[in-house]
Amino acid sequence: MLKHEQPLLYVQNLQKKFGSGCESCKDSETRMLTKNYCAHCGTVYACRNVSFEVYPGEILGIVGESGSGKSTLMQCLYFDTEVTSGEVYFNDMELRNQNLFTLSSQKKRYIRNHKYGMVYQNPVNGLKMNFSSIGNIAEKLIAAGNRNVGEMETVGKRLLGTVHIPLFRMKEEPKNFSGGMQQRVQIAKALSNNPPVLFLDEVTTGLDLSVQAAVIDLIKKIQRELHISMIVVSHDLAVIRMLADRTLVMLNGEVIEEGLTDQILEDPIHAYTQQLVYSLL
Repeated sequence: MLKHEQPLLYVQNLQKKFGSGCESCKDSETRMLTKNYCAHCGTVYACRNVSFEVYPGEILGIVGESGSGKSTLMQCLYFDTEVTSGEVYFNDMELRNQNLFTLSSQKKRYIRNHKYGMVYQNPVNGLKMNFSSIGNIAEKLIAAGNRNVGEMETVGKRLLGTVHIPLFRMKEEPKNFSGGMQQRVQIAKALSNNPPVLFLDEVTTGLDLSVQAAVIDLIKKIQRELHISMIVVSHDLAVIRMLADRTLVMLNGEVIEEGLTDQILEDPIHAYTQQLVYSLL
């Protein structure tokens, strides 16, 4: 990542709340919350004025405990849920200077199918478990406009090879696979449209340590070879340490600290980040 480079993705003041808010919590200057929850009306402020950039070819880590807002942030960026307010810009000839959050649902689908890849924590959200593995990849290619069966099969085989799924199992359904293999099929599917940006949400959670290590190595290899920008969300700072160039730390819906991953690990400033880092030692 070079300092003079333009960000590929630029997020500004992203806000997401669940609930309508009330007199006690509507004003951001005076609201009184328990963590990110309003005890008066039950509104949850899942993301509060989140701003950051992602540069070409970098891995940005987002770390925080459960309920910190990091997965909601990913759902907003991938258009799985509507933002309450905020802006996101993509440095691309087709989309430059357009706030992606305000685009039509058709245009958002286009971005999901051509510009973004997503790997969910739970593979059920990213895969059709009753389709074959190569059929899952073909589904993404068809959504992006491909109609050439031979070409789709060639791409599918190449991607399954990239993520170390044996080709003799390509016609098998992911429901028959282990958790680690399901995640690798998800990664192959997410890569099928050559996305400039890949979102990875808690992709190692629930996997055995050896499988976690294999998935992390695969992500690093893909990033090194394809120079894709990635946003990696985890509650595990050990995963972020192995993957991320820069890191944001989230707590109660807010970014409380950000910087180079090494810097955050070696000299954390916020008390919560210090607690996270010391728990690693």
